[in-house]
Amino acid sequence: MKGKMRYKDHKEISHTSEIRVRFVETDPLGIVWHGNYIQYFEDGREAFGRHHGVSYLDQKKHNFSSPIVKSSSEHKLPLRYGDVATIKTIYKDSPAAKMIFEYEIFNPKGELVCKGETVQVFLELGGELSLTIPQFFMDWKKKVGLINE
Repeated sequence: MKGKMRYKDHKEISHTSEIRVRFVETDPLGIVWHGNYIQYFEDGREAFGRHHGVSYLDQKKHNFSSPIVKSSSEHKLPLRYGDVATIKTIYKDSPAAKMIFEYEIFNPKGELVCKGETVQVFLELGGELSLTIPQFFMDWKKKVGLINE
């Protein structure tokens, strides 16, 4: 299939990182305020990007940014001040010009605390929406084994 990309069978690309819950992130009940989980997703996404070579700084080098256009979270258990939480960030591949990440956040006991998802699109630094996958991202997908030529 000349000129067409062939997507491989599903391959999970993920990264696990940790954060320590800060006092300022908790509410009067001593638990993490629900809005802070979006920040934890970002912490996980940043760690994923640095680890896999597709960080925001890497995107900027290629004159792109990737704003979030959709986010969702489902809360199961609370985190508390001082807890060290584990964030598993999973890239969900798509043939579209976007990045989809799933998140699983675990408490120190290994229990699932929160799960969520974000969707990001590619914008050229001038603000133009990219309707096709940028070349740097296509190269990254090839490098990590998501597509064959």
